[in-house]
Amino acid sequence: MGVNSNRVEDFSSQETTLRITTESIVPGMEIHNVCLPPKKTTLQKLKQRLGEIFFPDDPLYRFKNQTWCKKLLLGLQFLFPIFQWGPEYSLRLLRSDIISGLTIASLAIPQGISYAKLANLPPIVGLYSSFVPPLIYSILGSSRHLGVGPVSIASLVMGSMLSETVSPHDEPILYLKLAFTATFFAGLFQASLGFL
Repeated sequence: MGVNSNRVEDFSSQETTLRITTESIVPGMEIHNVCLPPKKTTLQKLKQRLGEIFFPDDPLYRFKNQTWCKKLLLGLQFLFPIFQWGPEYSLRLLRSDIISGLTIASLAIPQGISYAKLANLPPIVGLYSSFVPPLIYSILGSSRHLGVGPVSIASLVMGSMLSETVSPHDEPILYLKLAFTATFFAGLFQASLGFL
């Protein structure tokens, strides 16, 4: 077996075991057998490395050796995390959640209206974008610390992108349809990345 600075080459065609004899150096030492790893094709190596990149932990390990009812429950909890934390939710947390929800709503309402104006959209669209995404994320999301809703950069990019194509004052209906279409495809792209 020859060793290069960049790679290890196997020059032995008959054996995959190296025998190291150290009796000539130090009497009474043992002889060790070193096994080479099994040879893998390029496709097997690529599959293993991609698996390590995209799935560092086995996401389905909880499903092994479970009854079909338990698998169904675990599948629902995986897709809808509200089924995981919902049964453990206590009503004493409800008061704090209502207070924090009202506090965030008092900030999100004017912020949503201003973001809609940045994108040259009607103010009601900003209110919907401040209310609907957090409502959906409360059912489908898994992080308690993530803020979901409109942001200024996305509103500015949407407004500048669509204003080059259609005037929001001359054709407001077409402008609104294009905004909904762009938003739909952006959400579809993000959802497809989430499934990977």
